[in-house]
Amino acid sequence: MQEFSLAIHGGAGTILKEDMTSVLEQAYISSLEDALAVGYKILEEGGSAVNAVKASIVILEDNLLFNAGRGAVFTKKGLQEMDAAIMNGKDLLAGAVAGIRNVRNPIVLATEVMLNSNHVFLSGKGANDFAIKQGIKLEPDEYFFSQFRYDQWKQIRDSDNYSLDHTHTGVEELMKDKKFGTVGAVACDKNGNIAGATSTGGMTNKKYGRIGDSPLIGAGTYANNKTCAISCTGHGEPFIRAVASYDVSCLIEYKGMSLAEAIHEVVHVKLVKLNGEGGMIGVDAHGNVAMVFNSAGMYRAMKTSEGEKFTGIYKD
Repeated sequence: MQEFSLAIHGGAGTILKEDMTSVLEQAYISSLEDALAVGYKILEEGGSAVNAVKASIVILEDNLLFNAGRGAVFTKKGLQEMDAAIMNGKDLLAGAVAGIRNVRNPIVLATEVMLNSNHVFLSGKGANDFAIKQGIKLEPDEYFFSQFRYDQWKQIRDSDNYSLDHTHTGVEELMKDKKFGTVGAVACDKNGNIAGATSTGGMTNKKYGRIGDSPLIGAGTYANNKTCAISCTGHGEPFIRAVASYDVSCLIEYKGMSLAEAIHEVVHVKLVKLNGEGGMIGVDAHGNVAMVFNSAGMYRAMKTSEGEKFTGIYKD
């Protein structure tokens, strides 16, 4: 039988056990396992890789712990601007959105772009107009408000700084968690088709309509049945310059590397040379999984039909 598998991530960065409360640690673990279970059930029942990654990401977008969807950070203007992308490795169809507002689940909109727009990438007001046309669920600004995101933005909103570091306070009992907030998922289904998807709220206090690697096909997100499906998390600019996710695919296709070898090469060699911190998750059409990062930690989880299962936060 064709092996099937799913991997998800919830961001990477300076995530240290000594800075984490036991309550918060368990909250992250439980949240990752909930998202993994939803996507894996779809695969188990014969569903597609595309539907599995979308479903897992919806769960993460609805969770305030993660910088995507409801938990998205504040921009310079005190708003949320979200990005997302999804790609089907079977036919190389892809959909992406950037700078969208008030969309409850950006990954659902990205999927609609892929399936029903005749385009790959929509941004800003045009993407929001398309969301309304497609009947995508919208939420008021209040839905996206969380006190700890607001507090972290308030600390730097009067400066020209932007922040990759997320300091959680309030309900999370204060934790120094410097992380690159993105969520992502990759899957291989029972038919050997693979898919990858990524969603993010970007950087706190970002200006000028900044867009990172997450919605860029070939940078933060990529899928091709011949090679791999990848979702990245990290400081977006180096990942864009490295064309990180597509580079993993190229190393597999043209150099004959395994999934694990190719991801290791990009994360620990190529990105390091560009001072790129973060990581990525990947699957191939045989159901192999890799989760690799060069930062102190990465929120991650995976499960395969061969019985392998893992959920982790730190380098161990």
